[in-house]
Amino acid sequence: MFQETLFFLSESTTARRLVTRAPISRQLAERFVAGETLDEAVAVARTCNEHGLSVSLDYLGEEVTRREEVEHAVEMAIRTLDRIAEEGLNANISLKPTQFGLTIDEALCRDSVERVLVRARELGDREDEIFVRLDMESAEYTERTVALVEALWEAGHRNVGTVLQSCLYRTPDDLRRLMRLGSRIRLVKGAYREPPTVAYPDKKDVDRRFLDQTRLLLREGNYPAIATHDVEMINATRRFAFEHGISKDSFEFQMLYGVRRDLQHRLREEGYRVRVYIPFGEQWYPYLMRRLAERPANLFFITGSILKESPVPWLARPMAIGAGAVAGALMALTWKRRS
Repeated sequence: MFQETLFFLSESTTARRLVTRAPISRQLAERFVAGETLDEAVAVARTCNEHGLSVSLDYLGEEVTRREEVEHAVEMAIRTLDRIAEEGLNANISLKPTQFGLTIDEALCRDSVERVLVRARELGDREDEIFVRLDMESAEYTERTVALVEALWEAGHRNVGTVLQSCLYRTPDDLRRLMRLGSRIRLVKGAYREPPTVAYPDKKDVDRRFLDQTRLLLREGNYPAIATHDVEMINATRRFAFEHGISKDSFEFQMLYGVRRDLQHRLREEGYRVRVYIPFGEQWYPYLMRRLAERPANLFFITGSILKESPVPWLARPMAIGAGAVAGALMALTWKRRS
């Protein structure tokens, strides 16, 4: 019930006002979001690189309704690419199609993404273009996103790929479509609330499909990204790769900024490639709520971490209490919604 409510609250304007105005909310957001500015995101990316981790930078925003917002997203993506090149970062970028106008006009979205791809090519060379990942949003946009990647490949762009969600019934077909292209695929379980008409409602089914699709990508995919924090899934991936002679540099694990940092470093020390997904920007609220909905225990994990990690214990305790207060407020909204 709490997980379902968090998904609901990610779309609630009332909850958005409550959480974003609470001072402690920044402490919650900082666990998962690098900051509101590009400078802050670049600083986090540099630190990750220093620890041997590559990154993907993502300026937060989705489902924009005005062309000016699309233009702003394009400009920010190009600025991000320029900074990656200037700083010599081991980084690529992620874009959300609805932030680039998919819900306004599909031609606008394609043209906007192409502008970013062209700049990414200019900053590298044909063999080493900066890669651009189209994030996958809810199932409502899956077909349009996959079709967009196909259209971009048809136009000659090879530095673009997308994400597939193992929770969706349609994913095996989408895997085959994109693998025929040679496009790079990030595989995730899925972070959106989907109806049982389009997605598996049972976690066991999602996990089973995730492993099946991971094995297919490892055997036949083009440098796949296995995106999970689930240790069982990660260990199964490692075993399969070892047993089938699949080299550690032919795929990568991807994880979210602020989640299982210990596991990120351990995998890197074992010789695996690890990429950290680093979101930044002012539109952090929906992203934060979906991260909590994926794993509601994250809220209590953050509270405990505030107490453990702060160098000033007397300051940490009220911050942790504040995090608990946000949790209580969310639960109050849940009660109000259901009463």
